[in-house]
Amino acid sequence: MLMTLLSFLFFTGLVALLTWLITRRDDHESTGGYFLAGRSLTFPLIAGSLLLTNLSTEQMVGLNGAAFNDGLCVMVWEVVAVIALVFMAWFFLPRFLKSGVATVPEYLEIRFDHQTQVITNLIFLVAYVGILLPIILYTGATGMMGILDVPSMLGSLPASLGFDSQTFSLWLIVWMVGIIGSIYALFGGLRTVAVSDTLNGVGLFVGGFLITGFALSQLGGEAGMMAGAEQIYEEQRARFNSIGGEETSVPFWTIFSGIFLLNLFYWTTNQQIIQRTFGASSLAEGQKGVLLTGAFKLLGPLYLVLPGMIAYTMFQGTDIKADTAYGLLVNEVLPAPLTGFFAAVMIGAILSSFNSALNSSCTLFSLGLYRNVIHKTASEKEVVRSGKIFGWIVAVAAMSIAPLLAKTESIFGYLQKMNGMYFIPIFAVVLIGMVTRRVPAIAAKLALIAGFSIIAIGYFVPPFDTVVAAMHEFQFLGVVFAWLLILMLIIGEIAPRETEFVQEDVKAVDMTPWKLAIPSGLILIAIVAAIYITFADFSVLDPVGE
Repeated sequence: MLMTLLSFLFFTGLVALLTWLITRRDDHESTGGYFLAGRSLTFPLIAGSLLLTNLSTEQMVGLNGAAFNDGLCVMVWEVVAVIALVFMAWFFLPRFLKSGVATVPEYLEIRFDHQTQVITNLIFLVAYVGILLPIILYTGATGMMGILDVPSMLGSLPASLGFDSQTFSLWLIVWMVGIIGSIYALFGGLRTVAVSDTLNGVGLFVGGFLITGFALSQLGGEAGMMAGAEQIYEEQRARFNSIGGEETSVPFWTIFSGIFLLNLFYWTTNQQIIQRTFGASSLAEGQKGVLLTGAFKLLGPLYLVLPGMIAYTMFQGTDIKADTAYGLLVNEVLPAPLTGFFAAVMIGAILSSFNSALNSSCTLFSLGLYRNVIHKTASEKEVVRSGKIFGWIVAVAAMSIAPLLAKTESIFGYLQKMNGMYFIPIFAVVLIGMVTRRVPAIAAKLALIAGFSIIAIGYFVPPFDTVVAAMHEFQFLGVVFAWLLILMLIIGEIAPRETEFVQEDVKAVDMTPWKLAIPSGLILIAIVAAIYITFADFSVLDPVGE
């Protein structure tokens, strides 16, 4: 236990030291330096930051937990993301960079009007504070409790204070990670976040593959890793299917509705994710970074899905919750020094997603609300300071909410369900804004408010919630998305803008595209199709099993 703890502290401290050394002379006072890294990010930093912001514990713990329940079909969240990243590089990123924006709502203000920007900002902020940040902290704490066996490490301390050891450990880790992540995000800005993300990304890849390798080796015994892989495949042959049946959380037909839309929003419009692409030094660097992220995502099932399936074989018959399976697996198969290393990497992953979401929340508030609504004459320094103050308020709120998620049955399923409330209306408005020129601002505002409200009602208000449950949540999101598009297009025909929207190139960065962007994207899409075909067994779609 001592060796595990020492190695954990060493690797965590090393990343913090290297990040400080690399970024200590950066501009943290101006809005461009603090929120956009001075538009200096090159493709390795963009790819590393994109990847690790995504690969936090809601992925490591949540997606492996989903694989523990459903098998290989949950790889859809990784593999289909590659197609969304290709679309980001080809279509969305050039339009964002051309306008020189720092936030998605800022782009919508340019395309529609100021009120559209304010509504989008508010939706993002409510979602980040109430949904995303607490989930990041909760899943991080859950994973760390399993990896480091924190309740045992604390001994009798919780009981002496009158607390249950599990609950005390959960609150302790949530607040520890939240405070450290806040320091990264609120004192360092976007470049500090991107650098620490990239450093932790190397460790996460190494650690993720180590978990898979050690687990397969332990199953194979003296015969080795390949024997373990054969055992897993033989015991779970039916679960090694890229096609999800009706009983899974990702039925095959939902790929083409809600799942694909959620992926598209996440990788093309989600402020928390794409903010680092706004800091690209050029369009070419941004495209290379996005497509490199897509290439890495193809490897995701090896450490985000397979470990969950291995845990199913190792722990089947025991009464464990799916979301605890990954932490237990890590604790079971890794030697003590490497357990500490991987715990440090996991902390890095938690911090990455937490400080990225927190940095994005500050950006949305400072640039979208404080400078444009609350204090229009604020100086650069005042804008940055407002973001830091708001960030601490948000962080404390998220740390207070996170432990309350302990009663959730599947945190990954809960995350995707809740994401739909703001993913779908915002993505619909951004897409219509980019592909049309005469749809007016009133259409965008109606779509944002109606979309958010309809999905919330469908999720939580009887009897609508039973109707949504019967048709599957992801299909419901697809229907709402299509309805929002039709609504905006009809309004655009009935009451179009007086003049066509023409996007202006503000010359923020060099807009010369990467010459290999199209062929690289086509190769990635072809690989996605090949992966699905290789592992497809469509017999699960036959209700009578014929």
